[in-house]
Amino acid sequence: MAQFFERHQGGDRTLLVHLDLGQEDHLAEVVEEFELLADSAGAEIVDTLIVRRRSIEPKYFIGSGKAEQIQEIVAVADVDVVIFNHALAPAQERNLEQLFECRVLDRTTLILDIFAQRARSHEGKLQVELAQLRHLSTRLIRGWTHLERQKGGIGLRGPGETQLESDRRMIGLRIKQIIKRLGKVEATRALGRRSRKRTTTPTISLVGYTNAGKSTLFNHMTKADAYAADQLFATLDPTMRSVKLPAGSKVVFADTVGFIRNLPHDLVTAFRSTLVETVEADLLLHVIDAVHEDRQDHIEQVNDVLNEIGAAEVPQIEIYNKIDLAENLEPRIDSDPEGNISRVWLSAKSGEGIESLLGVLAERFSGEFLQGTVTLHPDEGKLHAQLHHEGGVVAEEFTEEGGWKMEVDLPLKTLDHLHLCDRVES
Repeated sequence: MAQFFERHQGGDRTLLVHLDLGQEDHLAEVVEEFELLADSAGAEIVDTLIVRRRSIEPKYFIGSGKAEQIQEIVAVADVDVVIFNHALAPAQERNLEQLFECRVLDRTTLILDIFAQRARSHEGKLQVELAQLRHLSTRLIRGWTHLERQKGGIGLRGPGETQLESDRRMIGLRIKQIIKRLGKVEATRALGRRSRKRTTTPTISLVGYTNAGKSTLFNHMTKADAYAADQLFATLDPTMRSVKLPAGSKVVFADTVGFIRNLPHDLVTAFRSTLVETVEADLLLHVIDAVHEDRQDHIEQVNDVLNEIGAAEVPQIEIYNKIDLAENLEPRIDSDPEGNISRVWLSAKSGEGIESLLGVLAERFSGEFLQGTVTLHPDEGKLHAQLHHEGGVVAEEFTEEGGWKMEVDLPLKTLDHLHLCDRVES
């Protein structure tokens, strides 16, 4: 079946509307982020209006007087779409479209459109479509309630109700298909996670507010080429790379989607399978824009999402990035009162401080290493392959019996997992 949604090609003349109820502590930053979201979606921003009210108006969300003013702006400025930085009720969205005679979108739809643009993998595209369909289904059902008050009473039978039921069935069927496909992808991911646990390879997941520099840091540490750009949600599909730390131990780094304030719940739900890599990680590197004036608010927003997906208890080190943008910041490592490393200050762009971070990770995951020689019998080919997979084989030679004599340098926990501790000769 073809995908339900085709992304609009952008270039829309767009009017942005933000409702200020007097409860916003970071109004300027919230509005700036809203404009960045619209720009990321490809909008041609005509103007941004801040509407101040004491409460939300049920019919038009912003009040009839202000809605009529916006109607005039839409007509004069030839506006194609009006986007609200809030979640609109289906009825409000419909009322505004009828008044403005143009498309009206809310914040959730805007973010869904950006995700649709960023998705590259089959899984990412399915997750976006699932979130879009779930969002649409609420509008379909609530938007058609005037046709189904009596479920087909006198004057209410006919093509309207038939079309509604048909649309519901199509969307419901597609949602089931997507969930089934995502289930298969998740099963494959779960196999990968179990494999890493069997080989005792720790997973380190990079998390943070969108545009904090996660992908740039990921690329620097792993020598990868994950897409990194100065834009919101540059990374959507998770990227994983295996890396050998300075002390010799191997870890897997996972780069994940950036978080944002008021992230639509549908997206958190749809991307839960992707975020499992974060929930089951051994350590989180919480990447923070060190020079952003609202960095503390960003930290709280990220921690809120981590709590929502069940990752609040995963150990975390805060990575204060972009120190190259401030004259008074230098690479350094901070510890908490118990002596545990809690913060690392660095620049993912210039590379300053990254060696220190890798050293911190090496110390954390090295444990005790055992160096020595182990002799394997000819029938232990699987064990021979596992040792090579762990990356700790320094040298080897064949024995007269057809086995292997191997010089190894591996963590004790890995050798213990393979039941080889008592067979290693120093």
